Amino acid sequence: MTAAAQTNAPKAPSASGVRPVAELTGIRKTYYKPDGSVMVEALRGVDLTIPAGQYLAIMGASGSGKSTLMNILGCLDRPTSGSYLLDGTPAEELDDESLSAFRGRKIGFVFQAFNLIPQLTVEENVAVPLFYQGVHKHERLERARQKLEMVGLGDRVHHRPRELSGGQQQRVAIARALVTDPVILMADEPTGNLDSKTGEAILTMFEDLHANGMTIIMVTHDDAVADRCERIFRLRDGLVERDEVLRSRRS
Repeated sequence: MTAAAQTNAPKAPSASGVRPVAELTGIRKTYYKPDGSVMVEALRGVDLTIPAGQYLAIMGASGSGKSTLMNILGCLDRPTSGSYLLDGTPAEELDDESLSAFRGRKIGFVFQAFNLIPQLTVEENVAVPLFYQGVHKHERLERARQKLEMVGLGDRVHHRPRELSGGQQQRVAIARALVTDPVILMADEPTGNLDSKTGEAILTMFEDLHANGMTIIMVTHDDAVADRCERIFRLRDGLVERDEVLRSRRS
């Protein structure tokens, strides 16, 4: 796929009057071999603007660049070139320590594997991000309980992850992602380890969060999941293959 193909790719209409929460311009990511030669160009000049409150699906085959794009959006990696404004702040200008702290405040992550700490209670797991922000123990546990109530697990706060079903563990992971009140919730194949009925309940929860104004970025390979989002951003060989708004923001 050529650069011209990206230029001719369908463009998503702008969300007039809605501030962008993330703006990527000319993002390139190149991985090099130890001898300095190019190993792979994972992203080859990607532009992406995400309005606040949008529900976006990122799609693409293996090797398309979608995981690299997610890592850059989540401030887990830096682009080789290009600019990234996250909630109005140029992420590429932050040093590593500042970027890590900024990521902890602005981004909430939900992963396929839940990534809960087995030795901690549900309440303590949800409170972990606040510990790294220096929030006092009493406040972080109170905020954790509030988020657990939000996801329907207020009666499970003292349980360990092993005592919960897969769907309940993913709800804990969602509560943990929300406890810092992030500007973006990023979900990487969040239903991949769940049966269809449980996965449906988790997707309904994401839709409820979105209806209440949360900006959500969903990385998925599943067309049925992507079709529930507002917008599909599909990559191929590090370039934009498709950028389509399926529906306007839900009221």
